[in-house]
Amino acid sequence: MLNLLVDTSTWLDLSKRRDGQRWIVALRVLVHQGEVELIVPSLVIEEYERNRERVEASMTASVAQRFKLIRQDLDDFGGTDTEQALRTVEDLARHAPLIGAMTTRNFDEVLDLLRGGRAVEATDSERHAAVERGLSKRAPFHRSRNSVADALLLELYATAIATVDLAQHPHAFVTSNSEDFSLPNGDKRLPHPDISAAFASEHSTYALGVDGLNGVLRHHFSPEIEELFADTDFVEEPRRLDEIQDAEKELFDRIWYHRSLQHEYHLEDAGDYAGLERLRKIAGEGRARVEGTYTQPGELGPYSDFELGMLNGKISALRWVLGSEWDFLDT
Repeated sequence: MLNLLVDTSTWLDLSKRRDGQRWIVALRVLVHQGEVELIVPSLVIEEYERNRERVEASMTASVAQRFKLIRQDLDDFGGTDTEQALRTVEDLARHAPLIGAMTTRNFDEVLDLLRGGRAVEATDSERHAAVERGLSKRAPFHRSRNSVADALLLELYATAIATVDLAQHPHAFVTSNSEDFSLPNGDKRLPHPDISAAFASEHSTYALGVDGLNGVLRHHFSPEIEELFADTDFVEEPRRLDEIQDAEKELFDRIWYHRSLQHEYHLEDAGDYAGLERLRKIAGEGRARVEGTYTQPGELGPYSDFELGMLNGKISALRWVLGSEWDFLDT
């Protein structure tokens, strides 16, 4: 079993990525299969929750601001297709909050992973060791900043690897905080000399950021991890406004056509031939357009009760997205 202690900085970086599901799902599966155990100090969860709102807000704001800048550039320097380009940018800008919301679902799933991991708390011994690091100015205290939390993470990791057979239970420490943990003035993928003793064994790995986490997983679980990555190698994109409007129009046409025919059948059954003539005169042009547009078998019915219910449910959902109230089914 691979044991992972992942710093808050890397969890936040992973959560911000549009392709974050690639690693989140892989870790969830590996944890479920008993092949990975997450070592989770309580301070990691506390830091993650404390920073979540700020990071989520900055993500959504940055996407919206990017579209505003693009629109301004088009206004200032646009060519002959400026109007169409502006409409496209404005459509994308409407989706900026949705794009951010879809991305920030990663935060919930990461938090589930953390809460399901092996919780560890710093002991007096580990706190003392962290203080000693501070007094001697050893990494992560080699810079002029408060690094108590970072030092406690390192001491918790040192305790974890000191009490197991690393050949049977390999460990990895993953962080994006290269300034405090990595080799200064050199390859940031290597640990600072002050902490290198924790990674002297080939079964104890120092990894930098999401790329480092990716490398650790590939090293320990290849080639199985490749299949797992392939199964989760997707990024869901929100529908564009024009796509939603086109789908709503198609559903409107099909439902209207069905209702028009049903109305005709009722008039025939009632023997209201004057009403029937009026209906055909009013609806004839629209029916001809619909029949010429939807030519695939079954597109215009006849529908079962289930199929008709599905059509009505879909148009209700799309209209809600477009701003109508739920269950608005008028045609």
